Amino acid sequence: MRDGTAPVRRLRCAIYTRKSSEEGLDMEFNSLDAQRESCEAYIASQRAEGWVCMRERYDDGGYSGGTLDRPGLKMLLEDIEAGLVDVIVVYKIDRLSRSLMDFAKLVEAFDRNNVTFVSVTQAFNTTTSMGRLTLNILLSFAQFEREVTGERIRDKFAASRAKGMWMGGFVPMGYDVIDRKLVINDAEATTVQRLFKRFVTLGSATLLTRELVANGAMTKRGKPIDKGFLYKLFRNRLYLGEAVHKGTSYPGEHQGIIDQQLWDQVHAILQESPRQRAANTRAQVPALLKGLIFTDRGIAMTPTFTKKGSRHYRYYTSMDAIRNRACEGREAFVRLNAGVVEGAVVQQIRKLVRTPEIAAKVAVVLQDCDSVSNDNDVVSALSDFDSLWASLFPAEQARIARLLIDRVIVSQQGLTVDLRTDGLSSVVRDMLAPRPKEKVA
Repeated sequence: MRDGTAPVRRLRCAIYTRKSSEEGLDMEFNSLDAQRESCEAYIASQRAEGWVCMRERYDDGGYSGGTLDRPGLKMLLEDIEAGLVDVIVVYKIDRLSRSLMDFAKLVEAFDRNNVTFVSVTQAFNTTTSMGRLTLNILLSFAQFEREVTGERIRDKFAASRAKGMWMGGFVPMGYDVIDRKLVINDAEATTVQRLFKRFVTLGSATLLTRELVANGAMTKRGKPIDKGFLYKLFRNRLYLGEAVHKGTSYPGEHQGIIDQQLWDQVHAILQESPRQRAANTRAQVPALLKGLIFTDRGIAMTPTFTKKGSRHYRYYTSMDAIRNRACEGREAFVRLNAGVVEGAVVQQIRKLVRTPEIAAKVAVVLQDCDSVSNDNDVVSALSDFDSLWASLFPAEQARIARLLIDRVIVSQQGLTVDLRTDGLSSVVRDMLAPRPKEKVA
């Protein structure tokens, strides 16, 4: 300068604004605008000191001051670390943070980058010990105010739930929210009642899920129904017309969908151990090839069924289809008629056991068996396999199938049955074992 005075240093000022709730942010002039206007006026008053307002906006609308996880604040900190900010200007210090611990981290970042901090409505200097004490006192009150506000909100929520009021959240299937109250959605309520009743009939969430997946049933959010959804549904006391808060039930303002008798029937089943219910499920649905049948891509196929009227229709369904996974390539056998598949497998077994190659392999395995005198005994026993199979109960047929079959592979070309020679030898040994003589009266 010609007069010999030093030039005024240009200080880049970043304005940070925050509002805890989103209420009113859609207005033409909102709280964030009001904060920014006050900060701009303060910066303008310090123009002689070289203060210049930055064009970048660091705004956080609808974010709490109890956390540092805010997009506007993160962008501000990034610019500070990049050396783009000299002064931070806020309307009040609690706009920046309401937590002492978080604010200590911010002050450390400010000091590391030689950034000063200014509150328009609260005059203090953070470069002195007295200024830091004043700042900590103000922050303590800000944190205290936030905690008291949180307690007041929680108390109000608990009191409202005790009165049976709906306090927001995800709207459960069977209801809609009108004027902040739960109102029954007739179509969805019918579905909820049907799910409760069907679970009582089947006694298994696994069977019910398979049935729902086969029928394309969806949740209120448009997602396929799974067992997790069903368990939450069955344990939601809201369907009894109750409001629950922290494990305590209160009479609700809304109307219930399920009566107490149906609720008790469902929960009597849920009280059984999952292992016992799984055993019941297996007993209800006979499956000759359970655990033995796979697609040519190695995906297991599990027994499923649907019911129309009083008739049950059994299938083997790919686990990819049950889990709603997209099948790679073309897979036309995601669901196969169980009776047709089982009949085809049994027919192949009958043909295979009559072949000379199988008879020779079985004879080699049984060469040390006292009940086998020659290969003709093996051939004779294998020729009687059809009559043996026809005389067995379904459970015994399933046991024999697990002895005979290593794996059934389904492809677009047909069925492939891999026999276990040692299993077949065990069956033949039982067939050739001498029968106990009847006692003579």
